[in-house]
Amino acid sequence: LIEHPATMTHSPLSQTERDALGISDSLLRLSVGVEHVDDLRSDLASALSVL
Repeated sequence: LIEHPATMTHSPLSQTERDALGISDSLLRLSVGVEHVDDLRSDLASALSVL
């Protein structure tokens, strides 16, 4: 799951409030499982390589 906090979970906040929280317009939040970190990195790199 990938979300864009500025337009989803934190959309009620003003730009100034989001800036104070470190939530930029380019921030993406990834929800990942409990697999080994190397597996997660490999899976993410593989998925991004097709973009």
